[in-house]
Amino acid sequence: MRVLFVSAPLTGHAFPLAPLARAVREAGHEVLLATAGDGLRADLPVRDVAPGFRFGAVAAATMLRHPLLIRSEMAGTGGTRMVGHLFGAVNDRLIPGVLAAARQWRPDRIVYEPLAAAGAVAAAAMDVPGILHENSLYDGPVLLAATRLRGRPALAAPAAVIRIAPASVAGRGLHLPMRPIPHTGGEPLPAWLAEPPRRPRVLVSRSTVAQPGPDRLMSRVAAAAESVDADVVLVRPDRRAAARTLPPNVRTTGWIPIATALAAGAAIVHHGGAGTCLAALAAGVPQLIVRGAGDRRHNAELVAARGAGIATDERDITPGLLTRLISDPVVATAAREVSAEIAAMPPPRDLVEAIRQAGR
Repeated sequence: MRVLFVSAPLTGHAFPLAPLARAVREAGHEVLLATAGDGLRADLPVRDVAPGFRFGAVAAATMLRHPLLIRSEMAGTGGTRMVGHLFGAVNDRLIPGVLAAARQWRPDRIVYEPLAAAGAVAAAAMDVPGILHENSLYDGPVLLAATRLRGRPALAAPAAVIRIAPASVAGRGLHLPMRPIPHTGGEPLPAWLAEPPRRPRVLVSRSTVAQPGPDRLMSRVAAAAESVDADVVLVRPDRRAAARTLPPNVRTTGWIPIATALAAGAAIVHHGGAGTCLAALAAGVPQLIVRGAGDRRHNAELVAARGAGIATDERDITPGLLTRLISDPVVATAAREVSAEIAAMPPPRDLVEAIRQAGR
């Protein structure tokens, strides 16, 4: 069996597909990832379907065409309206290359993530089963349906939907559950982070995708940390945070495998990206999520509603809130419960047969 995986050109979209792609390959089948831009960093056989693609340029042009949606999108209250326009423009650039790759490689199945509608277009054009692989806490079919493609090409209805979000957080539905496997990458964890902490440790992470406006998350945490009985680690500090004089209990580090660091024992403050949310849920650690643009408010509210984390606005980060993050037994218990729920979900290797049977 040949399985073509299709991802939007961003690491946060490509990496969640890799565990299933590796499982398919380990089962003796062939895999190929069709993507572009930052998605090419995935450790898989990959085809660049849009050479020279720059996500930032497409995003800026899309926002200029839809200025009335910018404010709601920045506040995280825009629903799927802006994301539909943005990833419609992204996929308009991917479709020709994805179709060319599919026609040349002749896949038996096409697995695509919700914001890679080009995969559904290719599945319809090739008349092969398409499998929708969710990669966030958002409902995948809703995101796919919201994508506004130029010319409205035919999309194949998913033969199956794979959901990696735990049901107690994202809700139940007609889908195939699969355990999310956080990306760890090849970067080693510094020895001082691999050791169990002597007192509470708090990681602070920011998004790999810049958003308009100043990002003061790390600076606010650093300012509050001096009054908190914990060790705080700023991961890839932004320029503003790196330039300030940090309290003695605040350290910085470069790019690290967040999931591995969480497994060593830590809470985390972050921007609300789906990958970081799921990594913290899988590790069973408390998380403080700053509401933000796109799906970040949505993710923060879902995790907070489950009780496995705290949702806040950037301006409301205080020593008291950080202390609650590391000491609230209710949040810690809920985080462990969700971790156990994720551990009980089927691993990627158990989904290989479902892919083979899809559409029959």
